[in-house]
Amino acid sequence: MKKKKENKSEMSFLDHVEELRWHLVRSSMAVFAFGIIAFLMKGFIFNKILFAPKDPSFITYRFFCHVSRFFGADGLCITEIPFQFQSLEMAEQFSVHIWTSITAGFIMAFPFIVWEFWKFLSPGLYEKERKNAKSFIIISSFLFFLGVLFGYYVITPLSVNFLGNYSVSNMVARNIKIGSYISLIRSTVLASGLIFELPIIMFFLTKMGIVTPDFLKTYRKHALVVVLVLAAVITPPDIISQVIVAIPIMGLYEISIYISKVVVKRELKKEKENE
Repeated sequence: MKKKKENKSEMSFLDHVEELRWHLVRSSMAVFAFGIIAFLMKGFIFNKILFAPKDPSFITYRFFCHVSRFFGADGLCITEIPFQFQSLEMAEQFSVHIWTSITAGFIMAFPFIVWEFWKFLSPGLYEKERKNAKSFIIISSFLFFLGVLFGYYVITPLSVNFLGNYSVSNMVARNIKIGSYISLIRSTVLASGLIFELPIIMFFLTKMGIVTPDFLKTYRKHALVVVLVLAAVITPPDIISQVIVAIPIMGLYEISIYISKVVVKRELKKEKENE
């Protein structure tokens, strides 16, 4: 199969840089446009979304409470998250509003960003592979949004509850800077969304010959250790929280091995057809 446009594959380095620049410009414009929408939705985003995990009646806390009571205990039921928000700098709230809008803009524009990324890579792909553009965008976006939801509904409540209740002494008042709280949610949600892109990343790394299914299988135990360390870093220091976070990430790793196998088989098949 021929690649798309011969001259595209023979572009100079500077031509590729120029083309990449325009893809980045268009992606930035999309983030900016959605960011404006998010900026105007300040009340809904902050009161209904970002501050929701501070409320003991948040859906995640209620779920864990139901699970706890199902087993005849109330250990996971939460009645209070004892801290208050405060703003210590003149421009802190405005700065938080701006960065939150940019983050929301990036999340909402993610399918378009993936589309721009695909367009940049497509000249180096085969005709059959370019026909999978819609599938690539849908799957990538689905995994990213799934990761965002996982970060928001699972990791964030666990972190907010643990850190909000943790105290070294009763003499220390729990007054949390709003920037610190929002930063926790923002980094958690974005990190989870990007981590859930692992199968897509492995797809491209396999196509480039950087990783193989055997390599991923060989280092499965090492990956498990890394995942557990990562789970320990981004969650409260208790086994239940770490397991809740580690299971889906290891599931993504296993899916990545399967995807890598499929890619290798297809590449071998193409080589035989070309011969």
